[in-house]
Amino acid sequence: MLSVTDMFSTGIGPSSSHTVGPMRAACEFVTSLHEREILDHTNRVRVVLSGSLAQTGLGHGTDRAVLAGLEGKRPETVDPQDVLHDLDRCSERGSVTLAGVHEVPFARDDIEFNTWHAPRLHPNRMEFQALDAKGHVIASAVIYSIGGGFIAYEEELLRQREAQKRAARRTDSTSVAPGVGGGSGSGERGGGADDGSTVPYPFTSAAELLAMCDRERCSIAEIMRRNEAAIRPAEETRAAMFHVWKTMRDCVINGCTSTVKTLPGGLNVPRRAAPLYQRLRPRGHDIFEGNVSRETFHENASDGEWVDLFALAVSEENAGGGRIVTAPTNGSAGIIPAVLHYYWWLTEGASLDGVCDFLLTATAVGYLFKRNASISGAEVGCQGEVGSACSMAAAGLCAVLGGTPHQIENAAEIGIEHNLGLTCDPIGGLVQIPCIERNAMAANTAINAARMALLGNGSHIVSLDSAIRTMKETGRDMMSKYKETSEGGLAVNVTEC
Repeated sequence: MLSVTDMFSTGIGPSSSHTVGPMRAACEFVTSLHEREILDHTNRVRVVLSGSLAQTGLGHGTDRAVLAGLEGKRPETVDPQDVLHDLDRCSERGSVTLAGVHEVPFARDDIEFNTWHAPRLHPNRMEFQALDAKGHVIASAVIYSIGGGFIAYEEELLRQREAQKRAARRTDSTSVAPGVGGGSGSGERGGGADDGSTVPYPFTSAAELLAMCDRERCSIAEIMRRNEAAIRPAEETRAAMFHVWKTMRDCVINGCTSTVKTLPGGLNVPRRAAPLYQRLRPRGHDIFEGNVSRETFHENASDGEWVDLFALAVSEENAGGGRIVTAPTNGSAGIIPAVLHYYWWLTEGASLDGVCDFLLTATAVGYLFKRNASISGAEVGCQGEVGSACSMAAAGLCAVLGGTPHQIENAAEIGIEHNLGLTCDPIGGLVQIPCIERNAMAANTAINAARMALLGNGSHIVSLDSAIRTMKETGRDMMSKYKETSEGGLAVNVTEC
């Protein structure tokens, strides 16, 4: 089972699979060299990026993230400014300090973008090699960035694939897609057992989760809270969720008050959140100082316009490489914070307990997507990122607005149903167009999904499990050029940028 601290982790932009995952993988590789007492014998490290990492890695800053990881920096604590400048610094100096303690020669071509190799286990493949003074390989590893900042070693995915084949032969049913599954990662994210053996209330489908809630006569958030209590003390989980919420709020503030006019990367996309905030803010009020009534919020703007602002603020911070919460990915990082801010500022009775219930409920839904389909844009298109986040946000909001477990499942299904088939075709390989506006649209869709579900009694025709299964099958059928390669869609049809 995935913990709320796995689903929502602090990182940096612009991409969880192309920035956070590669940084985590590189850091883990050099850490393993240190633990195996090979680091002092290492004279050089080479990294080969394949698949989507090679095709859009430059736009996503993958080489910069890998370099930061090789230096022992982690996405949770690294200074975003270091990531922007360290690659240039190391290239000019001609060396990199592995794990922060062992200096070896370095050149930019030590990180290779291999665009001709098509990985077979997952589109985001990284091969690391440590070489001695004679150029001999003394250690190597193949690691995949499988979405949301999660990573998995090749050996793990091969074992997973074999296990799925055996299960398919036993049940004569379709297995889970390769490279997908909560807890498959080896790094800081994804270390739990996917079979739920370590928690008291394991579930593998929405149907099982709803039956559990009915049997226990409790909410989805309470089921998750009991599972979290089996992992760590309740106070630690609550503190971790408060940290997530604070980071989300800081990100919105940073986006709304930024003095930077355009986003990096060459498209010269203007940052809109800061001027929009000045236009929408109530006269004489700074909403971030608190004590602003709901009525005052509506002095110059509607609920939808505020939600647009919150989503744009986070997405622009992500696109600029700032500090964000991966929720569940960086490409979709603006949706859940925007809906949470809608709950906090624009609904009655908002509380920190409600924020926790929102995050716990969203985690349950996100786990189902990750376990039974994918949250990787490189694997199933943007439906896996924006679609999953929209569904999670709809579920979380429905929960804190008083929805029953069955209404929450309905809200989550509405959220993903209307994102099915969404392609990932970023212009220039940057998480900017159409990603930023797409976050704002999905945040409003999530709110509408929650409101629609609350109008009913929870009964509906299409189940969340069916919608997730459909998303997975749609992603499998989708042409690869529409899955984070920048080789199709808007990425090739908009050339004036």
